[in-house]
Amino acid sequence: MSTPQTLPAILFDIDGTLVDSNYAHVAAWTGALARLGHPVDSWRIHRSIGMDSAMLLDELLGGSVEELSDEAKALHTELYEASAGSLRPFEHARELVAAVAAHGQKVVLATSAPENELSLLRGVLDIEDDVAEITSAEDVGTAKPAPDIVQVALAKAGVDPADAIFVGDSVWDVHASLKAGVPCVGLLSGGTGRLELLEAGAIAVYNDAADLLAHVDDSPLAPRLP
Repeated sequence: MSTPQTLPAILFDIDGTLVDSNYAHVAAWTGALARLGHPVDSWRIHRSIGMDSAMLLDELLGGSVEELSDEAKALHTELYEASAGSLRPFEHARELVAAVAAHGQKVVLATSAPENELSLLRGVLDIEDDVAEITSAEDVGTAKPAPDIVQVALAKAGVDPADAIFVGDSVWDVHASLKAGVPCVGLLSGGTGRLELLEAGAIAVYNDAADLLAHVDDSPLAPRLP
């Protein structure tokens, strides 16, 4: 008789993990800050993508953030939405999510994207039938690297941290998941290097969704023996 397997929840970040959107965010922030007369080099913006927007602006603008924050966020939204036609799922991202769901695991989209962005991302992904729960910016006051969104995802899935794996693409994903007690698998598809993800604490790193799918049965995402 086979031994029953535990079926942990798999928590997926979306931006840079399932959808090729990080550079759209970079372009939107670059344009927004330039319009406000505070140009910032794109490489610096890229390194902050995935971070809570207030923290991102504080990191990039320092002391001038408070007076510019609302306007910068509004301009970012305007420019990001204008680029929505360029958004696409990473190769085999849909199949990866379907494979996880087929294992009987709960798929949770653990993102702090605001509802307008989340709507675009969900439309691009088209994986609703395989998703058990979804988080958004409305669920938390502070986004990654704070652990709040991961904790909300765990609560929605009804699982303990030991029964979940987080899949993300940035060091902010790794920091947030580890603070919540959830191991993190990193993907290079967001533009962060393998060594940086490992040094942040990722337990494994794959190139992208397609690479993780190719190894899913012997990856940390595979159902575990109790």
